[in-house]
Amino acid sequence: MARPRNRDYAELRRELVDAGGRLLAAEGPSALTTRRVAQQAGVSTTAVYNLFGDKAGLVREMFLAGFERLAAAFAAVPRTGDPVADLLALGRAYRASALANPHLYELMFGRPVPEFQPDAETAALIQPTFDTLVAAVARCVDEGAFAPAEPHDLAVRLNALAHGMCGLELRGALGDAAQASRHWDAAFGAMVRGMAGDDPS
Repeated sequence: MARPRNRDYAELRRELVDAGGRLLAAEGPSALTTRRVAQQAGVSTTAVYNLFGDKAGLVREMFLAGFERLAAAFAAVPRTGDPVADLLALGRAYRASALANPHLYELMFGRPVPEFQPDAETAALIQPTFDTLVAAVARCVDEGAFAPAEPHDLAVRLNALAHGMCGLELRGALGDAAQASRHWDAAFGAMVRGMAGDDPS
C-alpha cells in the first residue's frame, strides 16, 4: 500500500483527522464519509484509504489523535514542588486541550459514531493519559496533601468533574470564557479541599 513520505504523513494525517472531526461535529455521523473528508482536506479519497485503510480506520485515528493531543498537553505541564498545584495544572491542560479540539472531544468520550467501539489495543494506547492523572493524585496522597485514599478512585472523580465541566463549556453552558474559568476554579477548588480532608465550612 502506497504511503506519503514521512515528512508529509503527519501533516496530511492531521488535516484529514481535523476535517473528519469538523464534519462529525457539524453534521453528525452520516456526513463522515471518506469522500467528504477528502474533499474537505483537498485530497483524493485514495489518500484517505492509503493512510487509514477505510472509514473505520479514519475514525480510530481521529479518536487516537484526540488523546495524543491531550497527552501532549499533559506533557507540557511542568513539575513543581507543589503536588496540588501540579494536579490543578493538569486540569487546566485538560480543559485547554478540549477547547482547542472541540471537534474531537465528543468522539474521545462519547459515542457519536455508533459503530465505533475502541478495541483492547486502542484502549491500551490511550491509557497513559489517565495514568498521568492517577500518578499526579498519588503524589498528592503520598506527600500528605490529600487524606489517605486510593489514588485511582480519586482520579476517577476528578476525571468525571473535568469531563462534565468541559462538556458544559463546549456547549456554552458555563457562560463566557471568564465565567467558565470562575466555575472551573470553584469546582476544582472545592473538590481538592474535600480530598485534602479540609472542612469546606
